[in-house]
Amino acid sequence: MDKVVGVVGGGRMGGGIAQGLLGTGAQVHVVEAGDEAAQAAHDRIVAGLEESARRGKLEGSVADSAARLTMVDTPGELPAGCELVVEAVPEIPALKVEVLRAVEGVLGPDAVLATNTSSLSVTELAAALDRPARFVGMHFFNPVPASKLVEVVVAAETADDVVETARAWVDRLGKTGIVVRDSPGFASSRLGVLLGLEAIRMLEEGVADAEAIDTAMELGYRHPMGPLRSTDLVGLDVRLAVADYLTSTLGDRFTPPQLLRDKVAAGDLGRKTGRGFHDYG
Repeated sequence: MDKVVGVVGGGRMGGGIAQGLLGTGAQVHVVEAGDEAAQAAHDRIVAGLEESARRGKLEGSVADSAARLTMVDTPGELPAGCELVVEAVPEIPALKVEVLRAVEGVLGPDAVLATNTSSLSVTELAAALDRPARFVGMHFFNPVPASKLVEVVVAAETADDVVETARAWVDRLGKTGIVVRDSPGFASSRLGVLLGLEAIRMLEEGVADAEAIDTAMELGYRHPMGPLRSTDLVGLDVRLAVADYLTSTLGDRFTPPQLLRDKVAAGDLGRKTGRGFHDYG
């Protein structure tokens, strides 16, 4: 019998997570409110499956995978038998708490509830839940289908078997999981944001242009993508929000450069708008 899982949020991250879960053979229920948003999320996931098939990375047919995808309008419509539900809504603490509480209310006592967050405190989110022991962080990376890493973030009350369940799902997804203790920025965001902010400062100071800075890290240090291209991929608005949060929790070394604030204010948010530190027209 197929495993039953859920994803709340059908945007770029949630859609990618849903696509990966479909690839494991699971029945996947995606929560996305509104007919237009739900259709867009459905189409995005199916397009991702088609791309995986073109690359020879999808077991079975696109039609078989798509047949296991169900769109629902609210968390209350998720099946009570979901083994795992991953929340993937925007990085707004109040919104995440609202969604997580709604999902927890329909899940069985043994289900695992996970949040996809790149920086928010998993322990603080868990404090709003009735069953914090069944809650864990699963930090996926963008783009989800191509990224190989998932951070499994352990909150103060996360049960050991929940950590093992999360790691098992990461294995099924064909990715590598690392377990980190809940702390601001975890392991990856702390390091990635710090490098990205310094690259922006260098650009701001005229040390080199964006292409040169990225090439230095790609060729000199064998990074698959330079820090400015990475910021464009993540979204300048997302990086700014994470940097502001890390500044408030870890100190001034994460203070965002004015150039980053200016670009976000101007709407130059990276690939999703066609322009960030590079142009994508």
